[in-house]
Amino acid sequence: MTDHRQAFDAAFAKCPLIAILRGVKPDEVEAIGEALVAAGFTILEVPMNSPDPLDSIARLARKLEGRAVVGAGTVLRVEDVEAVGAAGGTLIIAPNANLRVIAAAAERGYVALPGIATPTEAFAALDAGAAALKLFPAEAASPTVLKAMRAVLPKDTRVLPVGGIVPEGMAAWTQAGAAGFGLGSALYAPGMTAADVGARAAAFISALKAE
Repeated sequence: MTDHRQAFDAAFAKCPLIAILRGVKPDEVEAIGEALVAAGFTILEVPMNSPDPLDSIARLARKLEGRAVVGAGTVLRVEDVEAVGAAGGTLIIAPNANLRVIAAAAERGYVALPGIATPTEAFAALDAGAAALKLFPAEAASPTVLKAMRAVLPKDTRVLPVGGIVPEGMAAWTQAGAAGFGLGSALYAPGMTAADVGARAAAFISALKAE
């Protein structure tokens, strides 16, 4: 079994931003992936409720091998973990903290990044093998909430706010202890061209460097 945590850690150290490509189609995903990598992104996620998500994941994994970590979002079932891995994805992201899904990912050497909203969920997810935590939806929390969580979580826990994140809002979260961010519709929305996505990606990278 290959442990993909090391590759994720390296990618995260380069750029702690996860591109969430909800709604992307297989015939456009490679061009969008290239635009994101050109801007500096190293972690890409295709949610499972996108059109033919496993096809998109397989295409990205092949196209960006050695340049980016690719995986799935909205992974809700253990059987989906297997399917994502078979397609070449190594990242298992979810909006919730399903302990069976987290454990299944960790046991197979994949990187589990579940969604949490409370300290109880956060500790349970870490115990199940989560590599990092997704504070979701961030719109329902605040930097103050994150700071309070950081005071009790293990110091090396990476927490990524996801939901409603825009370039100008990142600094407050980072000051509160955010290790990175998941970026959805402010980065990519269905119908956008690769050039559009690249321009938005560059704005996020600039905001990150300005912190």
